[in-house]
Amino acid sequence: MSQEGIVLMELQEYPFSEKFGWVQDKFGVSWQVCLSKEGNDLVTFLMFVGKQHGKAEEAIRFYTSQFPNSKINDIQRYTTDQSEKEGTVQRSVFSIAGQDLMAMDSGLDHAFTFSEAYSFFIKCETQAEIDKYWEKLSFQGEKQKCGWVKDKFGVSWQIIPSILGDYLQDKDPKKSQRVLQAMLQMDKIDIVKLKRAYDSN
Repeated sequence: MSQEGIVLMELQEYPFSEKFGWVQDKFGVSWQVCLSKEGNDLVTFLMFVGKQHGKAEEAIRFYTSQFPNSKINDIQRYTTDQSEKEGTVQRSVFSIAGQDLMAMDSGLDHAFTFSEAYSFFIKCETQAEIDKYWEKLSFQGEKQKCGWVKDKFGVSWQIIPSILGDYLQDKDPKKSQRVLQAMLQMDKIDIVKLKRAYDSN
């Protein structure tokens, strides 16, 4: 992954890990690799920097309260003898909707923050589910086009009905195109309007 990319931290031993490395690949995606005995081999890692620094724990507790099958496994906080602000998150492990994630705060001067380039995709079976996540995740954040919201921590979410994929892949290109055009006019996705577009002649 470091080939044609940038090494942010050399692969070696650190106080927090027997072996750890951090690279940015040639596509601009960051990867942290380490020796670990925990869970999945591939885990999404959220770093709260800039204006979001110090908000990692609030975000973790917010996310785990919004989805079923969610829990906080561990939160380690910085102490007074470390370079970061005391009490902010040094490392955390949690899950939302059964998906493992990690998060931390960093007060260093990073040249990045959260953006729409990375998002969580929520498949919803009903309009009630869409309505719920749309309102909860956009609260104090930003409602955007085509089912996208940005939450109050700057993290992006796509709130999409599962039926949309079937509509857009329909063998009749006229049907799929009508659905696509209907969706492009929406902020929050409306399943009834999608179906109406699909069924119309």
